[in-house]
Amino acid sequence: MDKPARNPSDRPLILVSNDDGIDAPGIVALVCAMQGLGDIHVVAPVDEQSAVGHAITIRSPVRARRWQLVGDPEHAAAFAVTGTPADCVKLAVDKLLPRLPDLVVSGINKGPNTAVNIIYSGTVSAATEAAILGIDSIAFSLCNYRATDYETAGRMARFVAESVLSRGLPDGILLNVNIPDLPYHEISGIEITRQARSMWEESFVERRDPFNERYYWLSGTFVNLDEGPDTDVGAVERGYVSVTPIQHDLTAYDQLGPLGEWKWQTEPIPNDSGTGQ
Repeated sequence: MDKPARNPSDRPLILVSNDDGIDAPGIVALVCAMQGLGDIHVVAPVDEQSAVGHAITIRSPVRARRWQLVGDPEHAAAFAVTGTPADCVKLAVDKLLPRLPDLVVSGINKGPNTAVNIIYSGTVSAATEAAILGIDSIAFSLCNYRATDYETAGRMARFVAESVLSRGLPDGILLNVNIPDLPYHEISGIEITRQARSMWEESFVERRDPFNERYYWLSGTFVNLDEGPDTDVGAVERGYVSVTPIQHDLTAYDQLGPLGEWKWQTEPIPNDSGTGQ
């Protein structure tokens, strides 16, 4: 899909979303960071939607109601949506915004979205949905699950957003930005990185509810399988802001040739019609 053309006389329209929920402190920090860059609209899940990936709602209605962001001094136009982050972007673009946005920013997520976490992240999926729709987009994450101070992350988010508004992104490409939880003066710089290889060592803990019925709670430990210096995980560990260009096209292009050399001709399919012919 081609990116929407913007009248140069128009102020940029910036859509802000997330997966931590519309009352999360990270989204207010991101709204504040975007102030002055354009007209800001917020469309975000009413409840936390972490780790929902790119799920969309198709078997129940999606509802949206106007919302007052707690702690937003500028009173940005906001809607709370009973759906996923991808739902929020779809609904915003189709129904809730006055026109197509020039930029979609998602976050600021509490906790990293590096390596395999990109696949699970609702934060990244909101930005990915925008890229699918042909809109420049960025996902921002603060790499501490217990983060309370978003000042550094906000400053870095504004810098990256300004750069994207100024230069634009190629079709289908979005930026996944991971920010160390450090004071601004301790940030080492910005690195362009690749997604690290990783996995989760997981298991389900079995428990009993008050009615003695079994239920299961997923638990896991993140395992980094990639010590390369150019990875998102490595950059954050060294105090750098990681900027990873990603895309929704999951084709493994380097495997098209090798797979084409396989023997794909099947054996003749037997006639099971029962006609005896």
